[in-house]
Amino acid sequence: MKYLSTRGQVKNIPFKQAVMMGLAEDGGLLLPESIPQLSPGDLDALAKLAYPELAFQVMSYFIEDIPSADLKSLIDRSYSSFTHRDITPLIHRDGLYILELFHGPTLAFKDVALQFLGNLFEYLLAESGEHMNILGATSGDTGSAAIYGVRGKRNINIFILHPHKKVSPVQELQMTTVTDENVFNLAIKGTFDDGQQIVKDIFGDLAYKKKHALGAVNSINWARVLAQVVYYFYAWGQLRKKVGVNQVYFSVPTGNFGDIFAGYIAKRMGLPIEKLILATNANNILCRFINRGDYSIGEVHPTFSPSMDIQKASNLERYLYYLFNEDTDQLATAMENFAATGKLAFSDEQIAAINQVFTSTAVDNDQTLATIRDFYAKTDYVLDPHTATGVKAGKDHDGGDYPVICLATAHPAKFPDAVNQAIGREPERPASLDGLEKRERRCELVAADIATIKEFMAKHSLQ
Repeated sequence: MKYLSTRGQVKNIPFKQAVMMGLAEDGGLLLPESIPQLSPGDLDALAKLAYPELAFQVMSYFIEDIPSADLKSLIDRSYSSFTHRDITPLIHRDGLYILELFHGPTLAFKDVALQFLGNLFEYLLAESGEHMNILGATSGDTGSAAIYGVRGKRNINIFILHPHKKVSPVQELQMTTVTDENVFNLAIKGTFDDGQQIVKDIFGDLAYKKKHALGAVNSINWARVLAQVVYYFYAWGQLRKKVGVNQVYFSVPTGNFGDIFAGYIAKRMGLPIEKLILATNANNILCRFINRGDYSIGEVHPTFSPSMDIQKASNLERYLYYLFNEDTDQLATAMENFAATGKLAFSDEQIAAINQVFTSTAVDNDQTLATIRDFYAKTDYVLDPHTATGVKAGKDHDGGDYPVICLATAHPAKFPDAVNQAIGREPERPASLDGLEKRERRCELVAADIATIKEFMAKHSLQ
């Protein structure tokens, strides 16, 4: 399997090179040259596998340049840190199925991909004898998951930008209380979109990227998306064992389009997903895109689900590559226009194609709290605010004869204030959060300015 850029200037590169490149050197995002097509028999076989074995089989379709034994070892090591034997267990509550993705070290779905990516980076750097300086931006969960994925690892420094006072207190503490020498937290005076743009612009400076050996952990890195594809297959397989159905709906809370794009890849591979339901909050640019073809940047609104307080969805470009029938010239032009105007336009035919695959609901703060409260009253199960948007959207788009699987993207203990407002008490805290507030912290408050970030990294990066 070889990889190419959505913008057409990078082609025919192997998986390992794609991982290390992160953002394509032409400013696009990397994708496999083709999507493997699975038969009903292939799906039957995958449905019987435990999570690590399933991850190996699914990833092997896309990875040809890592020996099988090494890939198995990387996967086994990555999921040994999860506290549930099923890694991503599927449970049934109030007519919906909940896929719990929060049993990793930082209690968020990002761990599923970033534990793997951290081990993968260390493996590739040991093989090459090189080093890497990871640069990423976070709206909350990516930062801590990335930090926990590479803390203390050889030949890696990590620099994470988060918007100052715009993540939950627990999210902030999970990042800033990691004091390993290879970890650098930068709180920027701006929004997540500001941080994400700084990261993309720095990666676009190819001379700087090469000089400082930059690597990416944001979902611009294909390996992250690939690791997330796995749990769609796992959820489907577990549901099939429980109720014996094939076609399913998935309801996915997302702000950056990465998690739901992994579901789209699974669907293109042949997984019988009837429809992908995109759930978001008041920052509804993706909802407008799916329902009306309106992708135009608005103002970022603070919400109870801060990881989705986003107006520029990086991974949308990957989906647009397929929507534009793999026409890289058309896509490159569209992205140039978007950078200049903050808008993308779509034809009626394209909107119809979008609606064949996706539907969407935007859930405001009041609806989020109401969903947490009502679901708890019925089931005694506590949702985090992001998962609550997925549950609300899943109920709004009842699958009828098809069951709905909602992705639970974070443990409710990461958002105690919102949960307390909804149900009158804070959720129980997992042991991993004990004493978090008392731990030593390390963080730099900086301007949301590319020159400032470059200067800081140049001073602290591995040379």
